[in-house]
Amino acid sequence: MTGESPWLVIGLGNPGAQYAGNRHNIGYLAIDVLARRTGGRFKSHKARADVVEARIAGNRCVLAKPRVYMNESGGPAAGLAKFFKTPLDRIVVIHDELDLEPGTMRIKLGGGDNGHNGLKSMRASLGSGEFYRVRLGIGRPPGRQDPADFVLRDFPAAAREEVGVQVERAADAIELLLADGLVAVQNAFND
Repeated sequence: MTGESPWLVIGLGNPGAQYAGNRHNIGYLAIDVLARRTGGRFKSHKARADVVEARIAGNRCVLAKPRVYMNESGGPAAGLAKFFKTPLDRIVVIHDELDLEPGTMRIKLGGGDNGHNGLKSMRASLGSGEFYRVRLGIGRPPGRQDPADFVLRDFPAAAREEVGVQVERAADAIELLLADGLVAVQNAFND
């Protein structure tokens, strides 16, 4: 392995079996796909995250799922970035996005938090929002349902196959981002 800092790819979600199928946990699901593809097994890290160290597209990479609630995920992210000496421009965050239709995805560098508490926590703990984001569309809640309630509900059974396709595409996008950069992945995957 070279001395270059590893990429840090963080899936946002909430820990615990009761949250596993929630819309808010789609970032965890995408990290699970990447871990499976690399043959890695999650190990507990002192930064309060489960991590897999792997190679993706020839790059050293740390896949991470913070073991804290979404709105506190910045602490583990900052701890991992410090431990692995990973700069902001090598951090990728995978998260749910209410403003994108279910099944869609957009990849970008930087941007606002758009009311997403996980991103707010990341920005506060990392000192900047200038990290890569893989935004996975979950759509808006129907009627007057509170968005906070909506994201903490499981995906409906009828949507689970589409969600499986979406997280596989997210893993494909991460692989392309690490191989060929932002423009290539945006051209190939931004819906």
